[in-house]
Amino acid sequence: KKAARVNKIRWGEKGATRLEMSKSTGWQLHSCRAFLTGLRKKGDILKEQRSDGRLAYRIVQVVAQPVDAEAVPND
Repeated sequence: KKAARVNKIRWGEKGATRLEMSKSTGWQLHSCRAFLTGLRKKGDILKEQRSDGRLAYRIVQVVAQPVDAEAVPND
């Protein structure tokens, strides 16, 4: 699946640019941008500027917070 391929390349420490995502998946740049927008709305993406000035995107691992047992109502 192409979305899985995009996710895999963005797990790297330096992330991936839209152009790199496009080359990896065969998607057009506007499709990569739409995919990233969906991830951004979920809060799963980090956008960083590389030393060469290009923007790279990578997934942020969301760590689940422990649930406070006293705060959860009993049924």
